[in-house]
Amino acid sequence: MAVEQPEIDIAPFIDHSLLTITATPEEVSKFCSEADQFRFPSVCVYPFYVNKVVDLLHGKNPTVCTVINFPNGKATSKIKLYEALEAVESGASELDVMVNLTYIKTGQTNELHREIAEICEETGQTVKAILEMALLSEEEKRLVIEVLMDAGVAFIVTNTGWYGGATVADVKLLKKITKANVGIKAAGGIKTYKQAADLILAGATRLGTSRGLELLNQQNAQSELK
Repeated sequence: MAVEQPEIDIAPFIDHSLLTITATPEEVSKFCSEADQFRFPSVCVYPFYVNKVVDLLHGKNPTVCTVINFPNGKATSKIKLYEALEAVESGASELDVMVNLTYIKTGQTNELHREIAEICEETGQTVKAILEMALLSEEEKRLVIEVLMDAGVAFIVTNTGWYGGATVADVKLLKKITKANVGIKAAGGIKTYKQAADLILAGATRLGTSRGLELLNQQNAQSELK
């Protein structure tokens, strides 16, 4: 007999993410209202919209998150640091920083550590390092996780969503390696409530998705069937 999956309230896990390149001010306002209404942890936008989100969320529960050098991570370290510092000056308190995958692929772990550690130290804010786990071998995954943890990140993010999405296997691997010393943000391709719940059960402490309301509607529909 199949074991029924426990019902999980996913709202406290959702980073409500609006990262389409055509996002309008009206859409940003809508996302902020939704995040406040459903008490999502954060609203994640491009740096261009940080000031607006800071104003919209002033005195409200969600924090302001932005992406740094998203989605490729290929700017110089100086540019990434400048972008991060400017975002913090504008009011962002969470920084989702795209990791330069070339450093991983070429074994330049010292450069990777230096770049991320500098951002962590100089900004003093919550840094979430974004990987593309779909593009990494298991050995590379283990290595980069250790480097990022040592550099001082608060979270490791599984994917951008551009080259594959979050998987239960990757979240379990992250949980095993991190031993709960940092948060785990599953991101990319989360389309169903069941998928979101499975990722949380596997160890995800945040979910990066633009489908927050859709997932909550699925959760509510499932509850009504019981």
